[in-house]
Amino acid sequence: MSVEPKVSGPASYFPSIEKKYGRPIAEWQAVVRSAPRYGDGARHSDLVALLKDEHGMGHGHANAVVAYTLAEDRTEDKA
Repeated sequence: MSVEPKVSGPASYFPSIEKKYGRPIAEWQAVVRSAPRYGDGARHSDLVALLKDEHGMGHGHANAVVAYTLAEDRTEDKA
């Protein structure tokens, strides 16, 4: 019998983010990645503020999406 590993970190918020805001995480990541200066030094806090101010996302949810997206892109850059 296979047991799914427990999701931790920012990804643990994803089911509730998708349910509350009605969009898949991939769409929220696209919003973050399309932000002005995203690849050119945009600060984490600026990206969180974008999700909060322009999309009504709560701080914890916005922080989770931004943290996960930035970490994912740093990993892909190293590959």
